[in-house]
Amino acid sequence: MSTDIRVRYAPSPTGHLHIGNARTALFNYLYAKHNNGKFIIRIEDTDVKRNIAGGEESQLKYLKWLGIEWDESIDVGGEYGPYRQTERLDLYRKYTQELLDKGLAYRCFCTEEELEQEREEQSARGETPRYSGKHRDLTPEQISAFEAEGRVASIRFRVPEERTYTFDDMVKGTISFNSKESGDFVIVKKDGIPTYNYAVAVDDHLMKISHVLRGEDHISNTPRQLMIYEALGWEPPQFGHMTLIVNENHKKLSKRDESVIQFIEQYDQLGYLPEAMFNFISLLGWSPEGEEEIFSQEQLISIFDTKRLSKSPAVFDTHKLAHLNNHYIKHADPERIAEMAIPHLQKAGRISSELSAEQKEWAYTLVHLYQEQMNSASDIVELSEVFFRSNLELESEGEAVLAEEQVPTVLKAFADKVQASEEFTPSKMAALIKEVQKETGFKGKQLFMPIRVALTGQTHGRDLNQTIVLLGRDTVIERLLAQVK
Repeated sequence: MSTDIRVRYAPSPTGHLHIGNARTALFNYLYAKHNNGKFIIRIEDTDVKRNIAGGEESQLKYLKWLGIEWDESIDVGGEYGPYRQTERLDLYRKYTQELLDKGLAYRCFCTEEELEQEREEQSARGETPRYSGKHRDLTPEQISAFEAEGRVASIRFRVPEERTYTFDDMVKGTISFNSKESGDFVIVKKDGIPTYNYAVAVDDHLMKISHVLRGEDHISNTPRQLMIYEALGWEPPQFGHMTLIVNENHKKLSKRDESVIQFIEQYDQLGYLPEAMFNFISLLGWSPEGEEEIFSQEQLISIFDTKRLSKSPAVFDTHKLAHLNNHYIKHADPERIAEMAIPHLQKAGRISSELSAEQKEWAYTLVHLYQEQMNSASDIVELSEVFFRSNLELESEGEAVLAEEQVPTVLKAFADKVQASEEFTPSKMAALIKEVQKETGFKGKQLFMPIRVALTGQTHGRDLNQTIVLLGRDTVIERLLAQVK
């Protein structure tokens, strides 16, 4: 194992970047950067049937979107490439032949039907299904006979008998497995493609990976990888297995779980900020000292410590994510948030897909009005609904406000002043409301509340003067007079 810190994230291009995989990448990235090490991305694409078009590009695109950068990979190169497994098949063949020559692996000609029958018989006897080893010691004559039948062999690793494999997990402490729990496992499939556990062990060694941080669902893979390391005379990396991510009901996240949005691409599309997602994901199963939860990427790199990785499942708290993203939106450049939010208004048919300079300025002002309330850029559609309704829907509290006896006087006076005013700006609207106060003698809630309810149907909202201007003169006058009985 190298004395230098070298970690990797190894996605399969079988789908888009999932929140759990994003966490694995992020923790490895933080660990590498905290220790002045290297972060490598290796594409594990040997499961050819499950690979999807664009899967590889999508993975890399959304890692970059999150703010994760790497030192070696398919796009930036490096001295330990190739970084795509299907381009490393010759390397695997070399070590496969070494294992065969040493008698540590062997050819197995069992058909899938034979293996399935064996598993069924074991289950019927109450045994844990595993390969029996029936082709462990074939004679040359038996091998020739199988080949004459046209059978193609897979290659199995010869699991040592009654051996205990122990490793010190960075998260969970000491973990032990007995080899009797595993039958001889396939390391090369009949099509010549290496299996996951075999290719991973070879790649991690050849790429000088020092530490492997991954989800705890990989714990059961670790003994098989340790066997490969031992057989080839290699020192294994140090392993750390992070706890699962669960939903708020403490159920393991599954792709059918609709209570949690699970793919990074979806968060981008909804208008979440990448720095908020980076901050949130970093707290899924890791906690800093103290109570603070808002951290920049630089701060997280500085304070990241694997000793603070949780031993309990990480709860995906949607409310915390909303709170964090709201914090980042509130402190973001208004122009940036407007550029993120306007497409959502366009998609909803609220504004034109082609905006004039005047329309664009209006939309920017609208988004800025609601920026502090937005948990995601897509929230602008619901928050700003009042500007696009043809008919107002009054809240019950609003109906009570408009039933007050001073309302017709206040609304008529304000409508007249708006109609007569050449200037139509927030500051001018504030001045006109003050004039209505002087003329009618009504002030405070008796003055402001009827105007707000008549214009928006709501008793609470954003800055009233800016709201008036965004509604437009004609709409304002129409809505005010509609409430004058």
